[in-house]
Amino acid sequence: MVDKFGASISFDQQMAKEDLTASIAHVKMLGKQNIIPAKDAKTIEDGLNVLMQRLEAGELHFTVENEDIHLNMESLLTDLIGPVAGKLHTARSRNDQVATDFHLWLKNRLPEIKEAITNLQTVLVEKAEENAGTIMPGYTHMQHAQPITYGHYLLAYFEMLQRDYERFEFNQKHTDMLPLGAAALAGTTFPIDREYVADELGFDEVYHNSLDAVSDRDFALEFLSNAALLMEHLSRLAEELILWCTYDFNYIEMDDRFATGSSIMPQKKNADFAELVRGKTGRVYGA
Repeated sequence: MVDKFGASISFDQQMAKEDLTASIAHVKMLGKQNIIPAKDAKTIEDGLNVLMQRLEAGELHFTVENEDIHLNMESLLTDLIGPVAGKLHTARSRNDQVATDFHLWLKNRLPEIKEAITNLQTVLVEKAEENAGTIMPGYTHMQHAQPITYGHYLLAYFEMLQRDYERFEFNQKHTDMLPLGAAALAGTTFPIDREYVADELGFDEVYHNSLDAVSDRDFALEFLSNAALLMEHLSRLAEELILWCTYDFNYIEMDDRFATGSSIMPQKKNADFAELVRGKTGRVYGA
C-alpha cells in the first residue's frame, strides 16, 4: 500500500518516450566528455534505443515497485545490458531528470495545439468569407440587438483564438529551456556539456540557475491557464452552435458528420460534439 501510494508511475509513464530521449542525449554527452568510457556510453545508448523500439511496439511494462518512470527505465535497462546501466545516472539526479522530461513532454505537444488552433482559424475564415453578406441578429441579454453578418460573428472567434495562439507561443518560450545539469539542486562537479545536450534535444537555451531549473513549474501553470482560456472560447462557441441549430433558432443546420440521432426520436439531430466540448471544459478548469 505504501509503495502504491508513493508511486507516480501510473501517470508519469506518459513521459516514457521523453525519458528515453533525454537519457540518450545525456549518455552521448557523458561519452563525449569522457566522463564515462566511450564503450560504456555506446552500450547504454544502444540499450536505450532498444527500449525505445519496445516502447513504440507497446512491449514495455512498468511496476509500482520501481516508483516512477525513471527507476522503471533504469531497471529495464539493467535487465537488458547489465550493471553498466548504472553509469547512465552519472552527473544527474531525478530532480533535473523529471524536470527535463516534463519540459520535453510539453515542448512536443505545444506545436500540435498551435496547429489545431490554426486549422480551426482557417475554417472560420473560409466560412466567414462565404457568409460575408449573411445577415443575422446580434444579441444582448438574449434579445435581438443590432444586425450583424454571420461572417462577422465567426471572425470574433478568430480573434479569440489568435490570442490563444499567441499565449501558447509565449508558453513555448518558457518551455524551450533545458534543466538537465542542475542535478539535485546545486549542479555537479563533473565536466558536463549542457549546451551539447540542449542541442541534441532541440532546446533553445539552458537554465541559468540550478535552483530555478529543478523547481520551476511556471511553464506548466502557464499552459494550464492558457488551456483554460482556450476551452472557455471553445465552450462559448459550442454553446452558441447548440442554440443556433435548435428548432427554436433554426439559424444553422449541423452537418450529419457532426451530429447524432436519437434511439427513440427520429426527428432529433443532436450537436453532441459541441455538447462534449462544452462538458469537457470543466476538466481543464479543474486542472
